[in-house]
Amino acid sequence: MRRLKMAKLKGFLILFFCIQKIVAENTGPLASKTLHVPEGVATKIYQFVKNDPSSENFLLEGETDNTFSIDRDGWLVTGVALNWEKKQIYTLKVKTTDSRGSLIEGPYTITIIVDDINNNAPVFNQSKYYGDVREQSRAGRPFIQVYATDKDDPTTPNAQLVYKIKQQIPDPTGVMYFQINNVTGEISTTIEGSINLKFGDKQYELVLEVADLSERPFFDNAKVYINIQENLWKAPKPVTIQENSTGLHPYTITKVTWNDQSVIYELHQRDKLPRFPFVIDQDGNINVTEPLDREERAQYIFFALAKNYNGIAVAKPLQIEVNVEDINDNPPVCPGAQTVFEVQENEAIGSFIGELKATDIDQHDSPNSVLNYKIMEQWPHTSGNLFRINAYDGGIQLINSGLNIQTEKQYRLNVNVSDEGTPSLSTMCWVVINVIDINDHIPIFETFFYGNVTLPEDTPVGTLVMEIQATDDDAPHTGSSAINYEIREGDPDKMFIVETNPDNNRGYVRIAAPLDYERYQEHLLKVEAKNPEPLVTGLQYNDSSSTYLRVYVTNVDEKPVFESPIYQAQFFENVTVGTFLLKIDATDPEGDVIRYSLRGDRFNWLRISEYGGDIFTNAQLNRELVDHYVVEVIATETKNQQMSSSVPFHLYLDDVNDNYPRLAKSYNEDFFFCHPLTKPESIEFSGTDDDRPPWGMSLKFRLGGNESIARDWSIQYVNATTARLTMQRFDFPKQDIYVPVIIRDNGRPFLESSVTIPVRICSCTSGNKCEIVPLEHDGPTTIGMALGILFGTLAVIGIIIAAVFISMNKKKKKANAGDAANAAETANLRS
Repeated sequence: MRRLKMAKLKGFLILFFCIQKIVAENTGPLASKTLHVPEGVATKIYQFVKNDPSSENFLLEGETDNTFSIDRDGWLVTGVALNWEKKQIYTLKVKTTDSRGSLIEGPYTITIIVDDINNNAPVFNQSKYYGDVREQSRAGRPFIQVYATDKDDPTTPNAQLVYKIKQQIPDPTGVMYFQINNVTGEISTTIEGSINLKFGDKQYELVLEVADLSERPFFDNAKVYINIQENLWKAPKPVTIQENSTGLHPYTITKVTWNDQSVIYELHQRDKLPRFPFVIDQDGNINVTEPLDREERAQYIFFALAKNYNGIAVAKPLQIEVNVEDINDNPPVCPGAQTVFEVQENEAIGSFIGELKATDIDQHDSPNSVLNYKIMEQWPHTSGNLFRINAYDGGIQLINSGLNIQTEKQYRLNVNVSDEGTPSLSTMCWVVINVIDINDHIPIFETFFYGNVTLPEDTPVGTLVMEIQATDDDAPHTGSSAINYEIREGDPDKMFIVETNPDNNRGYVRIAAPLDYERYQEHLLKVEAKNPEPLVTGLQYNDSSSTYLRVYVTNVDEKPVFESPIYQAQFFENVTVGTFLLKIDATDPEGDVIRYSLRGDRFNWLRISEYGGDIFTNAQLNRELVDHYVVEVIATETKNQQMSSSVPFHLYLDDVNDNYPRLAKSYNEDFFFCHPLTKPESIEFSGTDDDRPPWGMSLKFRLGGNESIARDWSIQYVNATTARLTMQRFDFPKQDIYVPVIIRDNGRPFLESSVTIPVRICSCTSGNKCEIVPLEHDGPTTIGMALGILFGTLAVIGIIIAAVFISMNKKKKKANAGDAANAAETANLRS
């Protein structure tokens, strides 16, 4: 009961002192003052205290507005509630007089500042807003702005407004397509809206809210109706421009348009051309800058880009296609200065002689490149018109008989070649037709048999075997007298070839492929001679156009031959010793037995069966030492050890998880901190694994040791090879700390290693370097420490053993000395 009374008394005293403090704060000597009065209340404002005892009355003057007054006790009061919206500042004068009305104190200026209270709700300037936004418009770019006002003091939270979207209708994905700047009221699309809003969607409705920032805010609502407009950023239709335009350049050929004016247009080439004849202005107009040549380029494909002012593309590039329309600006072109054909003198009427192939580089599927041929004149004229030309393909035929090499050996035709363009362009082409002798003689060899030739089988390819000669009585240097030699029999594998000298028709029999005694010891070659031109009707080749040559091939001891030019095998590195890897096959052309051996087996990993060619593992393989092992397999003839050949054997080793992870380096001197520590420190260290991924180099780390390690340290993953140790406290004394860490690899099964991370806490010099060796050691004993303890212990044991031996030796000497004395004494007694 007493405690309750004491608590009530204490509460009363606290309330009393608070009231006294408030009264003291609203009371003061008569002086000029600035006073703040909240609107909306009629209240006592301030009590002025007279400074002069002779002051009797307070008087109030100035902008009282029948609102302010002062009583006899000096209290300045408001008779009615103030309104900040009507007036914010009042200027008053306060003075005192004596009983006779004479001025005693003042006048003093009193400034009344009316403080706003939150008594006005914000109001949107419209209850409904209407806006349009284009599909795929850039996210964050405003397309409409709403506006609200608040009659409260704009310098206070009472009139500071924040905008919010309360609801989006429809809401098809549960993700807002629109966003509002909560300060400015600007509405734009979100990234999701930029992607998903489509032209043709029904109207979207947004319910907005605006609120002031006072503790008890007022709200207002409005609606925004949004229509989705079609995106203007579309590729224009392909453009066609006539080549060699004579108009003024540049001129506009097409246009692209972004959805607003806030972009910079650029053109990008698809093909890197040395000269790019197009530009774009900032209204999106694409202009051609110079006349185009269809023969230089028939089509241009490039891209129009729209970028913001930071140089970032706001949409995908648009492909622009410009096609160059052909005009007839190129005449036909002859195939050469003159076109030469040959015709035999007895050729029949209607025989095809040749085809004049003129060209026109104008567009191939237009009349500009359709050619017409016409013979304008023939020299000589003595025989009349002997030839005609097909008007559309340039084919020349014989239309009259009478070709005779004794009369005329050559005719010249002047052919007009014209196109069908408007206007038509034409060119004169010359055609030369040589009359050649008819092939009425066959080639005849100078001998029917050229004898025997003996060659060793290793004779080089290209070696001349024999020269042969056939002659032809037809007109020289014509197709009727030219001779082609061909081996018709005795060479099924095409080991020989006959070359012809066109000047004298001499033939050269040469080796075309390596000879092989084991397959062919003899070749009886039958060589035929024929003309390129067909023989006249009734004439045939006979034995006079054939000859024979016998080639004997002698044996040469050849090196063994492997079945493959390279041998390869792939195995895991942990295969057992003696595993069969591959069989090597080699044969000797002469049938000798082959003996196999290895060369370059520097790790002695392999062995090969001497006569079987089977390769086995000879030792444990190790991919970390080398993952691609190459040795040479030697095949040697048993009868002639000088004859051997080799082939490479490539052994590719696949990794297995056979290496324990370890620290990437020694960290003995890396991690130290100056004592005393001011905060928990962290260190990073890395591990490594000789195995290749996925077994190695994807490491996991955890703390080892006991619970005290876990209390003092934590470990965090940094990346696949690195971890971070962080102190859990920082009151460590000066010492060397060895933090146990366990590193695990990614193998199946995994391998893990226990390592220690040394951390030194030490006194530091001004250069932040440890100045003394740490006084204490906290952590597991290292190998060095263990060896030191062992050697020290052995030294102490050695000293003890030495002392024992010395003591025993001294005792023995004393015993010996005593025995000697006793013996002497005994001898004396006997004597």
